[in-house]
Amino acid sequence: MEEILTVYKASKYCNVSPKTIINWIESGHIRAYKTVGGHRRIKREDLIDFMKNQGMPIPDEVDMEGKKRILVVDDDPIIVETIVQALEEDEHDYEVISASDGFEAGLQVEHFKPHLIILDIMMPDIKGYEVCKRIKENEETKNTKIIVLSAYLDEEKFKKMKEYGADVCFSKPLPLPQLKEEVSRLLGLE
Repeated sequence: MEEILTVYKASKYCNVSPKTIINWIESGHIRAYKTVGGHRRIKREDLIDFMKNQGMPIPDEVDMEGKKRILVVDDDPIIVETIVQALEEDEHDYEVISASDGFEAGLQVEHFKPHLIILDIMMPDIKGYEVCKRIKENEETKNTKIIVLSAYLDEEKFKKMKEYGADVCFSKPLPLPQLKEEVSRLLGLE
């Protein structure tokens, strides 16, 4: 995608009318400039900054950095911090966020549009099975990769998670190098 966008292109990426983009430019929400002919132009990174600040999903074709988005869902803050830190330090430069329960995970899936989810199956408010099932049944999120974590993973639960759409299952405590390897494999980065 080109570095400089027209109002029309920006409106397509934001899923709004060109007039709305013009209004956002004029009210100072999106940085832009005018050409000699009086046409507004927006730098790609300015549009991305605006969309991030507004919590808007950023289509892959806009986000040319192509960072893979990962959502880590676990009610144990130590596990979340360990995984997030390991992934943020990874050579692939992932964009990683976390959620501490199923409800928050649902909101993050909707707005952040992760390419991959690392999911604890035993959470206080909703079971990981249900989260998996909802993600895989939704047309917009069905291609999201899911790695399941559980301290209580036996063969039966593993089979059940696969039926609900999990791509890989790990027992806790998890081997971080193996987890990082699976993440890059599932995201097609190997």
